[in-house]
Amino acid sequence: MIILTGGAGFIGSCFLQKLNTEGLKDILVVDHLDDSEKWKNLVGKQYYDYMQKDDFLNAVVNKKMVRPQIIVHLGAHSSTTFTDANYYVKNNYEYSKIIAMWAFEFNIPFIYASSAATYGNGEYGYDDDILKMEKLLPLNIYAFTKHMFDLWILNNNYFSKVTGMKFFNVFGPNEYHKGSMKSIVCKSYDDICNEGVIRLFKSYNNNYQDGDQLRDFIYVKDVVEIMYFLFKNTSKTGMFNIGTGKSKTYNNIAKSIFSVVGKKKDIVYVEMPDFLRSKYQYFTQAKIDNLINAGYRKSFMSFEDSIKDYCYYLKDRSYL
Repeated sequence: MIILTGGAGFIGSCFLQKLNTEGLKDILVVDHLDDSEKWKNLVGKQYYDYMQKDDFLNAVVNKKMVRPQIIVHLGAHSSTTFTDANYYVKNNYEYSKIIAMWAFEFNIPFIYASSAATYGNGEYGYDDDILKMEKLLPLNIYAFTKHMFDLWILNNNYFSKVTGMKFFNVFGPNEYHKGSMKSIVCKSYDDICNEGVIRLFKSYNNNYQDGDQLRDFIYVKDVVEIMYFLFKNTSKTGMFNIGTGKSKTYNNIAKSIFSVVGKKKDIVYVEMPDFLRSKYQYFTQAKIDNLINAGYRKSFMSFEDSIKDYCYYLKDRSYL
């Protein structure tokens, strides 16, 4: 049995599909189906059972959960605008510790999601070397609680028992339920098709022109290939950046979408909300040496092909 927490979410449901494609169906999906429509991400997927996250935690704590072959722990509260710090700590840190300790007790391989948001504004680079982890300065409470769990793993010498994944800017199918946390592609596709315009944040950093903020964007189809490699090679423990190693600007994204939909480029730069300005990452770029050294050899889909593939998906609308 495979336990997949966050299995109805964006990356989780795409990984569930990848497992199904590989013939794996003995999967317990754990999630929290709230008032969003992420339940649709489970439609057409194959798994043997589903549990709400609190019921799963209670089963673990009360020793009523059957031992699985592996745990893939993606579940987390991932909004960067929610303000209840206690909820973040309970959901992203304390919950993860309980699940991890259960995995360690029964020697269960444990793969978990961290985040590139833990790197803050990149003062110390984007290197997944665990020896550099203590210096990182996250900019928001979501990133901080992810960093708390990373540090707990580090300080207790558990990295030889786990596989951590720092996801960079993932975009692609199954993110429609994420509201303000959707990728710029998902947010902007309809505006470009219907109004012929895309709205990007202005820059408040003199080193970057409007729209030239740089991020390591990675297509979710590439992400699940990396995840499946780590899933199949649980001896490859430690921390791994999940990015392409190459940054693109938001202007690059806009240009690619306009090209796909066949419209003349029209970019409007809008004010960034005040609460976000001090927490905004102007540059991210994954150092992926650990992943390469672990033996991952698949090439990434090109940036332009990724945007084209995703836009065709958004155009189809069969997911709604």
